Amino acid sequence: MEPCVQPASSTHPTEQLTGAVERVTFHSEETGFCVLRVKVRGHRDLVTVVGTAPTITPGEYIESEGWWITDRTHGLQFKTTQLRVVPPTTLEGIERYLGSGMVKGIGPHFAHKLVQAFGAEVFDVIAQTPQRLQELDGIGPKRTARVVAAWAEQNVVREIMVFLHSHGVGTARAVRIYKTYGTEAIARVQENPYRLALDIHGIGFKPTVCSSPDCARMLSYQELLTNI
Repeated sequence: MEPCVQPASSTHPTEQLTGAVERVTFHSEETGFCVLRVKVRGHRDLVTVVGTAPTITPGEYIESEGWWITDRTHGLQFKTTQLRVVPPTTLEGIERYLGSGMVKGIGPHFAHKLVQAFGAEVFDVIAQTPQRLQELDGIGPKRTARVVAAWAEQNVVREIMVFLHSHGVGTARAVRIYKTYGTEAIARVQENPYRLALDIHGIGFKPTVCSSPDCARMLSYQELLTNI
């Protein structure tokens, strides 16, 4: 299955779509391409959303921009140009998120115990007072460490995506930048954004922007990112 996410044009006016991820039908760890089934207010049935995301887990909430298409095989789909993933806020969503396998060692049983014990504050507990997790039976130091590490990794991914989105980089390109540079993505881009064209196949700067390293260093990374 290959991604097919094209920039919006005058023939495709975009609209906003938000909702909770009920099922991840497909997700490529290499490219970020994903097919999601999303619960959207005002829609009786789950909506199929196609886009790109570095990571995606049932229970998470998405904020997306795109347009509707009708696929000959799969029917009506929402094809995104921007897809932002945010942590769940409902107790049901939090429990599904934690129990989905996102954190190794935390399955549905322990996810239920965590939500019962800490409610909607469970993410704050993990981030700020993780030692409290050990108040629960069956959660020792090793499992606590795994939970904290997984949550920290997810936060890094979100920070990188927010940074790139805020500078006009589309989701598909943002995922490729993250996959190339990992947790160092923000530092690499700020240091020398011109390297994007050298390190990542398919990313280049518009002809109106200078294309030499010396010229690139004269422009801010904000100016360059808006022209890839």
